[in-house]
Amino acid sequence: MVGAKTARKPAKKIARSRAKRARRSPGKLRLTMMIGGYEIVRALKEGAVKPKGIDLVVADYPGTRDIHDLVARGEACDVNEFNGGAYVVQKHNGREDITAIPVFLHRRFRHGFIYVNRSRGIARPTDLIGRRVACRTFGAAASYWMRGHLEDDFKVPHRTITWVIESDDEASLQAPADLKLERVPRGKKVEDMLLSGEVDAMIAPNVTRMIGEGDPRVARLFPDYKAIEAGYYRRTGIFPIMHVTTVSSRIVARHPWVVESLTLAFEEAKQLAYQRLANPRNVPLAWFRTYWEEERALLGPDPWEYGLSEINKRNCDTLVGWVHEQVLTGRRPRLEDLFPREAFELELPLPKLHEIDYKF
Repeated sequence: MVGAKTARKPAKKIARSRAKRARRSPGKLRLTMMIGGYEIVRALKEGAVKPKGIDLVVADYPGTRDIHDLVARGEACDVNEFNGGAYVVQKHNGREDITAIPVFLHRRFRHGFIYVNRSRGIARPTDLIGRRVACRTFGAAASYWMRGHLEDDFKVPHRTITWVIESDDEASLQAPADLKLERVPRGKKVEDMLLSGEVDAMIAPNVTRMIGEGDPRVARLFPDYKAIEAGYYRRTGIFPIMHVTTVSSRIVARHPWVVESLTLAFEEAKQLAYQRLANPRNVPLAWFRTYWEEERALLGPDPWEYGLSEINKRNCDTLVGWVHEQVLTGRRPRLEDLFPREAFELELPLPKLHEIDYKF
């Protein structure tokens, strides 16, 4: 009888009812949070969305590199954005004070972030074999994806390359003996080395100034990167995850309901962002709506999907596999080592709380 009654309720009311039940908690828990200023978290950071049972205190975001360093050292907040690759390494090495919820705030396709010096005669991926390729650090999540793409799809084994790094991190300090690593002198920048031809190529997690300003000495390895990335998605269904969202393990142990409460709050903030951005009046780009429709046709209605759906499990496991292959020894980490039990128990799909109003 209960099932029959529920079936007669409008779908939107069912979703809201389910969310309220899931987010019920015994009282207000004060948590601090440090995450990027992305549009998909704006409503949460500004307080328009409030996690059930949580008094969320938002700390200033120090920037991508700084927050990763703070989280790595255990000096950040209760809830933080963190480099997904570094998270896998630290959990593999026995770190127990943080765990991850299935909220992936940063994703990015990575074929367009491999840069080459035009004078070095690199016309195809296999031309990188035996070359010197720079990266600021070895353990950026983006770097694991790019090395994985080169190895798995383009037959460029990462151990055939000499990796020139600007600074050490946990990944480079424990790298296997057969990995060719070269440290640059203190104060020297790998971007300058690429421009001068001291290195042949570079992988970077960001759009560098030389690409952004069109420096003629540098080009992308894949000029048609968008088509390659679209093909990669069609073949694999993966929109690469870069960052995870971590929570204090102590807090999750004491208050396991926070996993669901936080995940649903992040989800609601994302839905509000979609609602706002679907309106082309809000974005100062002439063909933004056209691009939006093209992207949704390929990636689906929610490219930044949260929760441990089958595709998100495969996405995370791909990153874990490449981290293990490139820097770790011993048993390959499992997703159960990275996410708490409550993350696997989230009811999927997550509830739809905010529909898009197409009156624009």
